[in-house]
Amino acid sequence: MKKLFLPILVILINTITVFSQNTNYEVYAIKYADVGVTLPLSVLVLDAPESEKIDAVFMYWLLKDNNGKNILVDAGFLEDIEQAKAYSVTNYVRPDLMLPELGLKAEDITDIILTHPHWDHMDGVDLFPNANVWIQKKDYNYFVADAWQKDGWGDFNERDVLKLVKLNLEGKLFLIDGDDKEILPNIKVYTGSRHTFESQYVMVDNGENKIILASDNVYTYYNLNNLMSAPKNETFDANAYVKAMERMKTLVKDIKFIIPGHDLLLFSKFPKISEDIIRID
Repeated sequence: MKKLFLPILVILINTITVFSQNTNYEVYAIKYADVGVTLPLSVLVLDAPESEKIDAVFMYWLLKDNNGKNILVDAGFLEDIEQAKAYSVTNYVRPDLMLPELGLKAEDITDIILTHPHWDHMDGVDLFPNANVWIQKKDYNYFVADAWQKDGWGDFNERDVLKLVKLNLEGKLFLIDGDDKEILPNIKVYTGSRHTFESQYVMVDNGENKIILASDNVYTYYNLNNLMSAPKNETFDANAYVKAMERMKTLVKDIKFIIPGHDLLLFSKFPKISEDIIRID
């Protein structure tokens, strides 16, 4: 029996290795809404010059592989959520309705990796009925418990707590425990930024290029280029936010592959699929 088991085990390991090596992703950024006013840069960058402004947008990211996986990084929000009013949201398209431009529908999404549980990144999780959802365990625990205590902190929405708890009860929520974890073939997540209690960013390894989808762990190109933190009311630790960006720069061969979370400038840097969709390559 042992003689038979060993060759089978070797074949299995080799098959898994080949599968991982052969997984390649098309990576897209999808803009589904605009902030309706030009913001002072200081809203997103600590100690930014008072004269600087930023055109901010709302986006999420799609990873299409060659083995049938369609993965979202973040899921956007529904238009009726209370917090959206503060940003005078314009040009809104419900996140799932952006997918047909890329030949997909909501039911085709297999996984959603949540970088953090802020309303504009996770409120749309229930638009994608077949998706498994991934989030850092410590971020989830803080979000559903400590954030709602008297000393809790974070711009969260109550209904989003219920959405994640429901996914957990249904067995569709996967809790990631820690930094530098490969959760799907050629996709790793990293922590350290502390934008939320344990926010994460996503690195996609396509062999030739490694692409970091930083989400709000890098709000804008100004944060990244000048190594300046998010404002103190937007992170648990401003120093950690900067150190995370320094680390990101060591993980990619070209910093153009570090993708910020809210900067309209991104959509002028890569090939356009449509006015609101670019392919990152």
